[in-house]
Amino acid sequence: MNTEKFSSTRGFIDLKEIDRVELLGFYHSKVSEVNYFTIADVCGWLDSLSLAKPNKSRLKRKLLASKNFVKGPVKYSYKLHENLQKSLEKEFPQFQEDDKVIETINPKISKSLYSVTRGYIEPLCRQINASYENNIFDGTAVLMRRLLEIMLILSYEKLGIGSDLKDPDNEYKNLNTIVGNALTNSTLSLSRNTRDYLDQFRKIGNFSAHKIHYNTKKSDIRNIVLDYRAAIEELLYKSGLIQ
Repeated sequence: MNTEKFSSTRGFIDLKEIDRVELLGFYHSKVSEVNYFTIADVCGWLDSLSLAKPNKSRLKRKLLASKNFVKGPVKYSYKLHENLQKSLEKEFPQFQEDDKVIETINPKISKSLYSVTRGYIEPLCRQINASYENNIFDGTAVLMRRLLEIMLILSYEKLGIGSDLKDPDNEYKNLNTIVGNALTNSTLSLSRNTRDYLDQFRKIGNFSAHKIHYNTKKSDIRNIVLDYRAAIEELLYKSGLIQ
């Protein structure tokens, strides 16, 4: 069951905003096996259904005030209260099926982010999403690595420090060197969370591309996807591709 089919079973257009979040939070906890979400995730979910984006501050207040949500395991994340989760599992028993047969449209990178960027970034983001949805996890990791490298380079260029990443022949250095510079570059000034995960994003892509006996698993992507999405969004702002 994809998001469109799921939303049609409950008439999302007529639901209150908080009710939509409850159902979408449940849906994505089942199809992506990540039981927490951020405000940015909610905006992406609603955008994928062509529904109006919420006021972020108002939605945050609603989530904190509702008894059906609790704080998630990472900063600024939320998850369904256990009682609501169990209630919805009874209402939608079809989600107890093997997740390999569940039809998903579950973007790792929200269309609302990449649709206003550059022509070569949009198809790359779509390929990342499509690879994950079709269980091509090595491909997902390699594409995620490629997008990360592109976004770091574009951010350096926007800030006028592109030369920091180039060798004497004016060619860009490898991603390992780029990441090392990004971790300490005061002009780039990455957030602490992005710095904490930056090399992890690089490694999973490298392992998928170069380690003979390694295969990326769904859980490898799932465990970093929220932090990866936050890092890409940060770099989209720093590169000037979104305002």
